[in-house]
Amino acid sequence: MDARPELPSAPVLQRPRLREGRGFPLGATWTGLGVNFALFSTHATKVELCLFDEQGGREIERIELPEFTDQVWHGFLPDARPGTIYGYRVHGPTSRTRAIVSIPTSCCWIPTPRPSSVN
Repeated sequence: MDARPELPSAPVLQRPRLREGRGFPLGATWTGLGVNFALFSTHATKVELCLFDEQGGREIERIELPEFTDQVWHGFLPDARPGTIYGYRVHGPTSRTRAIVSIPTSCCWIPTPRPSSVN
């Protein structure tokens, strides 16, 4: 019988280390000083950046994107580097008739079979 303790989910952090960043370009962009994250969403009410361990198997941190400009959620993380594995957790309304889906209980990554990494 295997009695493994259940690991808690990653804490949601609202640290000043995540700056406002820019709403463009979309995606994760290495600037040489950190990574700017920008995600377009017409209907999201909150977007969280999910950071994963080096293997992409375990979420280690979750940070709310602090800014919303022209339907783009964005933030700049100075300590992120190329190779950082990330995803997004999107909160907001769900409407099947309008094809709007928000599943804040799941972290989505774009469009690879595992969390995306900054190039």
